[in-house]
Amino acid sequence: MANITVNLKVWRQAGPKEQGQFKTYTVATDTDTSFLETLDILNEQLVEKGEEPIVFDHDCREGICGMCSLYINGHPHGPATGATTCQLYMRRFKDGETITVEPWRSAAFPVIKDLMVDRNAFDKIQQAGGYVSFNCGGAQDANALPISKEAADLAMDAASCIGCGACVAACKNGSAMLFVSAKVSQFALLPQGQIERARRARAMVKRMDELGFGNCTNTGACAAECPKNISLSNIARLNREFINAKIKD
Repeated sequence: MANITVNLKVWRQAGPKEQGQFKTYTVATDTDTSFLETLDILNEQLVEKGEEPIVFDHDCREGICGMCSLYINGHPHGPATGATTCQLYMRRFKDGETITVEPWRSAAFPVIKDLMVDRNAFDKIQQAGGYVSFNCGGAQDANALPISKEAADLAMDAASCIGCGACVAACKNGSAMLFVSAKVSQFALLPQGQIERARRARAMVKRMDELGFGNCTNTGACAAECPKNISLSNIARLNREFINAKIKD
């Protein structure tokens, strides 16, 4: 462990309709401290001075929920690959370095205050079609629904998406295709998801477009910045699912 001092250039915005600006703060921390803990230290200093603390989103701080959605030095969740902001440690930065911290930048994710954005758009896409129908009653025997190892692995990989929005923040078009494709794929690959298969693809893509997300142009930035390493192959699957659904229409 080593003590370091960094300059945090933080986006401050009082509300959705207010004009925002960057403000720089100097904070002393150490290399074993997480990035969110460093923000906690800074907020304690601000409160002691009688200043308004920085608003940022967080919950589990275990890399599970995706709430810690910060744009750090040009990267969603920061420079660490396959990790969320709460899993980012100050050892990634140099003593005296200036670190730029911003909220997600997307028309579909309006700023609530400072570094916190409204990500309810993802919930609305999920509600449009992210569920399965099944018969009530006793649980079926596991062997009654044979699923190949390959399909199960692909479905689990897609289901690991935590809906943090890093894909949208990384995309130059603000596209949500990686998120939507992961949610469509996790059901389309399994027998339980077949009943609503066509309707799901149509409904979720339609809702995504209605909410103002941009188009996918296959630059791959979404997958490169995804903290859960969701594969671009899911987008190809979503396109197939959507085309098949339109053909059925």
